[in-house]
Amino acid sequence: MDLKLIKGRPLNLDGRLPKEIKCYDLLDRLGAEYYHVDHIDTPADTMQACEAIDTALGCKICKNLFLCNRQKTDFYMLIMPAGKPFKTKDLSAQINSARLSFAEPEFMLQFLDITPGSVSVLGLMNDKQNRVRLIVDEDILTEQYIGCHPCINTTSLKIKTADIFDRFINEVNHPKTIVSLPWCDVN
Repeated sequence: MDLKLIKGRPLNLDGRLPKEIKCYDLLDRLGAEYYHVDHIDTPADTMQACEAIDTALGCKICKNLFLCNRQKTDFYMLIMPAGKPFKTKDLSAQINSARLSFAEPEFMLQFLDITPGSVSVLGLMNDKQNRVRLIVDEDILTEQYIGCHPCINTTSLKIKTADIFDRFINEVNHPKTIVSLPWCDVN
């Protein structure tokens, strides 16, 4: 897999989805510095593919989980380090929401205009009704850069963490809730 890190948006936007282009437009308007890696023939849907992409980016792609409560009335996007294990009980108490589970793809598409495998903080720009609450593990905020997708998993971006959590989330009106998830099971 030949992955090339390029500063800014792709020069040729032919064949790219409007939701991907919308991500570049917003990042450019905000003056965010970012890099992209195209991996159209190898979507980031396996650990091996993600490792190669992480190497090309020079940072880790975050684990982005789209969750909901049992009643399917409250929705959450959890951003955490890729290698950190996730247990619902560790998060539930911190956000006062019992019975968390993964939300169905139709909610992902309805609220964020994204599909499974492409969950990204950038999808929050499509949530005009603020149906999705942003939850961020504190370890993400210690990194200089984060890796994410521009709402499609055939391209990955390297963006300054400060640009995402200071500029971007303010622009899209999605304040973050910071949580502390354990690296390992302490039971």
